[in-house]
Amino acid sequence: MKPSEAGDGTKLVHVGRQPIFDVHGDVVAYELLFRGSMDAVAAGRQDTYATSTVMINAFTEFGIGEVAGDRLCFINLTREFLAGELPLPFGPAQVVLEVLETVEMDDEVIAGITRLAEAGYRIALDDFVWGSGHEQLFGLASYVKLDLLDGDVSKLDEVVAAVRQFPNIQLVAERLETDEQLALADHYGMELRQGYALSRPQVLTVASLSPSRLRRLELVTALSAPETDMPRIVAIIASDPALSLRVLRASNSVAAGHANRVSSVRQAVVMVGLKHIRQWAMLMVLDEVGGPAEEHMLGVLTRARLCENVAQWFGAAPDAAFMSGVISGVARVLGIPSAEMAEQFPLAPAVTAALTDGTGRLGQVLLAVDGYEKGELGSYDLAPQYMDAVRWSTRALDASNRLAAA
Repeated sequence: MKPSEAGDGTKLVHVGRQPIFDVHGDVVAYELLFRGSMDAVAAGRQDTYATSTVMINAFTEFGIGEVAGDRLCFINLTREFLAGELPLPFGPAQVVLEVLETVEMDDEVIAGITRLAEAGYRIALDDFVWGSGHEQLFGLASYVKLDLLDGDVSKLDEVVAAVRQFPNIQLVAERLETDEQLALADHYGMELRQGYALSRPQVLTVASLSPSRLRRLELVTALSAPETDMPRIVAIIASDPALSLRVLRASNSVAAGHANRVSSVRQAVVMVGLKHIRQWAMLMVLDEVGGPAEEHMLGVLTRARLCENVAQWFGAAPDAAFMSGVISGVARVLGIPSAEMAEQFPLAPAVTAALTDGTGRLGQVLLAVDGYEKGELGSYDLAPQYMDAVRWSTRALDASNRLAAA
């Protein structure tokens, strides 16, 4: 299933979210859901592709802050993620891992879930059915979700009594559609509630550039090498604007624990960590979203390189100028203000000021490049630097195309 075409060479990506409420009616969490289009009513699939797509879209296209604020996110996981065959590219701080009812319990899955719980991840048992084998996980679980629409409510006494033996578990009444089902949730003192009677899922949509599939493969290869080549890894990410933005958004989810804000792709890579960069790259290889809009890539890369080339004229840091060029260039492609895009990232104050107000040394860089791109000669002759930027960005894309044809 491909993301929708936005009509200008970009893609529309989607993620569904359904609120989870407490007994007072306050939203305390969201379940994140796969949606293939903005008008999709149901998920359509619950496989590894769907899980990977939800993760990528929520964390690196929107940014988890845009999707959920500071609330928890419930994410459905398939066997591959639970057993450790595929990695989770985020820490445990803001997520709840849902064990789908279709996952068969065996030693490998139980061991994998145990490792995840020991690492600090919260575990939820989705659509719990007594006798399915999932009761083996009560000692690891933080949530048990009970289907009050199609589930066997005749066994609720038995199930609730068993769950209440574990004080750390909260019950989530799901698929609530009638007043009778709401009353049932109240009767059993279920702490959390979810369903159409309270709120239907919303579909969030954003325009996005897709990373080059080849770049994703290059990145996985570089990250899998016996000796980590940090300059190469940074160069691969920096050469693809869409990859750069995804790494920046991923860094936003861990920025709260850092005093420093990022001003370069390298800093973002270091903040996220090579382990998580590797995991995101592997998921992006699974995420078959089609090829990049090459003309947009070329334009953004040329702009970023031009900013880097003229940075020294204004006493600005070249790597920060490159990043400012990427963000402002992608913002232009997506048709949103640079200031709005800057809010999505944990940027250094100087970068934020340049993108938001056009101030500071980096702001001077952007103003000079903007003027040149508009045909305004100004005080600086940027033609040699611009030609270098065109040659550099063209070579970068040509090299990828040659590798793709090999």
